[in-house]
Amino acid sequence: MPPKKKGNVHNKRSNHHVQRDYAERLNDLSIQSSDDSDETSGSSDDEGIPPTFTVSMWDLNHCDPKKCSGRKLARHNLIKNLKLGQRFQGLVLSPVGTQCVSPADKDIIEKFGLAVIDCSWAKIDETPFDHMKSNHPRLLPFLVAANPINYGKPYQLSCVEALAAAMFITGHRKEAQFYLSKFSWGHSFLELNSEVLDMYAKCTDSKSVIEAQNTFLENANKERDNKSMWPPSDSETESEDGSS
Repeated sequence: MPPKKKGNVHNKRSNHHVQRDYAERLNDLSIQSSDDSDETSGSSDDEGIPPTFTVSMWDLNHCDPKKCSGRKLARHNLIKNLKLGQRFQGLVLSPVGTQCVSPADKDIIEKFGLAVIDCSWAKIDETPFDHMKSNHPRLLPFLVAANPINYGKPYQLSCVEALAAAMFITGHRKEAQFYLSKFSWGHSFLELNSEVLDMYAKCTDSKSVIEAQNTFLENANKERDNKSMWPPSDSETESEDGSS
């Protein structure tokens, strides 16, 4: 599910730098690049709790059913399918949003639910967003995917990652764990984004979430620039030369 809107929320110039840093961290987590046949992961202590609010999605049938996280949630009866033209009263993660999801949205989710739009990045321009309406459309701030298809890439989250991110930011951490526990790689999403998710969860509103995001990206780029001032180690040189 595409959680961003062009020209909004994130600093495009810094994306490819931060993407590289996060990709390295992701590899350290030993992600399993498996398809949708993967089993649930983690121990019972990490499985969280099911939500008391409704979780829904509009499925545009853009994705491979065997690899679609939204379809897998539907098979587990963890998500409700919405029809085009059907209005959703709760919070919707959508590129047409004008605000970022924030802790201020907690009551909206608890009262009216949370929904996601399951569509392909390759078909984003032909997605009929005007047929999937809500009073509370929201964007997601900077986060990095941990799913096998787009792992290490900023913003290109799967449906379950987008839903879990919104849950986490709005104070529903156990519910986020519950949904991610249905995927063998799910725990890695929270591990990879732990620092920035904690920052967002401590904010108050959309504006402060964006400020936290920008601060995080600026610091990440400063750290990258500082590292570039030093010559590579012997092991890094050997790796680049392909000699080890």
